[in-house]
Amino acid sequence: MRRAGKTTFLHQIRREVIAGGGSLTLTPYLSFEDERLIDLAASDLGLVLDEHARLLPAEAADAPVTWCFDEIQLVTGWERFVRRLLDERRTEVIVSGSSAALLSREIASSLRGRAWPVLIHPFSFEEACRHRGIAIPEHRDILPRRDRMRLERAFADWLRTGGFPEAQGLDAPSRHQLLRDYVDVAILRDVVDRHRVTNVTGLRWLARQLLGNAGGLFSVEKFHSRLKSQGIAIARDTVHQLLAHLDDCFLVRVVSMESGSERQRMVNPRKAYPVDSGLIAVFDSTGRANLGHALETAVFVELERRRLDVTYVRTPQGFEVDFLARDPGRRPELIQVCADLSDATVLDRELRALEVAGEQFPDAGKRLLTLDRDNLPGALPDGVVAETAYEWMLDQAPDRHTGSRP
Repeated sequence: MRRAGKTTFLHQIRREVIAGGGSLTLTPYLSFEDERLIDLAASDLGLVLDEHARLLPAEAADAPVTWCFDEIQLVTGWERFVRRLLDERRTEVIVSGSSAALLSREIASSLRGRAWPVLIHPFSFEEACRHRGIAIPEHRDILPRRDRMRLERAFADWLRTGGFPEAQGLDAPSRHQLLRDYVDVAILRDVVDRHRVTNVTGLRWLARQLLGNAGGLFSVEKFHSRLKSQGIAIARDTVHQLLAHLDDCFLVRVVSMESGSERQRMVNPRKAYPVDSGLIAVFDSTGRANLGHALETAVFVELERRRLDVTYVRTPQGFEVDFLARDPGRRPELIQVCADLSDATVLDRELRALEVAGEQFPDAGKRLLTLDRDNLPGALPDGVVAETAYEWMLDQAPDRHTGSRP
C-alpha cells in the first residue's frame, strides 16, 4: 500500500550497503513518480545506465552496483529491462511499487525465480512501539499490572490509529484527513490510471463499502443489486474487476471461504479487510466502528505479514471461524478473534465454533485471541489456546525478515 514505508525501506537498504563499505555512487536511487520521467518507456531505461556509467570514476567502472527503482510498475515492460541488467552486469536490483502485480504476474513471467518478494505493510504493533519509543518487556507473563495496562493501552491506541508512519501522533481529525487522502491517491493512481477504470462512481462506492465494513461478508451480486437500486449503472463483471483492482493495490485484502472447490470459493461470499485498522473509523458510516473490527483486521494483517495462506471457515452446522491459517511444513491453525469475552454466551459461541471447525479440520490447532488479559477465560476445552492478540503478535516479531524500520 502507498505510504506504508517502501521508499524509506529502500533508503534504509542503501544506508546499510554504504555502511558496509559501498558508496553512494554505486547505490543509485530513481523514482519513476518524478514528473520528469513521465511516459518513460522501457526502451529508454538504457539511457539511465549510460548516464550512470558516465558519472562513475574510472576505477569504479567494473564495481558491482545496487540499483534502487521506486514505483517501477509505471514503466511498461520494466521487467525485461531488469532481467537484461541482471544478465549483463555485476549488479543487484531492488524494485518497489504499489501493485500486487510486482509480486506475481510480472515477476513470475520474466524474472523466473530470480526475485525475492517482500511485502511492506504499515507498522505492526511492535514497529509502532519502537517508533514511539515504547519499550517492549521481554517477560510479559510476569509484568506488574501497571506496566501491563500501559502496554494494553498502547495496543488499543494502535488499533484505532493504525500503522501508517505519518499517521502516528496525529490528532483524530488530521489523521482521518490524511488517511482519506491516502485512499484517494490509491484509487486514482493505482486503480483508475493503471487499469483505465471509467466507472469511478462505482469504484468509490465499492471502496467505501469494503473499508467501512471490516471483516464483513461481501457478495458481488448483492452489491451489484444495491448499486442498481441507487441508479448507478454498472455490469456485474465490472464489480468483480474493481474488487480485484482494489486488492491488487493493497487497499483491501480479500479472504475466501475455505473449500476444496475453487468454484465454491468463488460463489460464496468473501470477507474483506482494509490493509490497516486505522482506515475503519474513517469510512464506517454507521458510527459503530469499534475495537472488535479493528482487532480482527489487525490479526488478519499480521497473518499476511507472516506470509500465511488464510481463508475463513463456515461449518455445515452454520458456525464460522474467522481464520484458517496455513504455512507449508507447519501445522494449520484455526483462529477465532473476539475483543470481549466477558459475556459467557459469547465465550461459549466462540469456543463452540472452534470445536465444530476442529472436527472438520482435525489436524489444525485452535487459538482464541482477545483484546486484553482481563478478557482471558479461566477454563478452556482441551486443545484450545487463548491469549491476548498483542502478546501473540509480539511473541513472533523477531522471526520476520522484512528488515528494520524506524
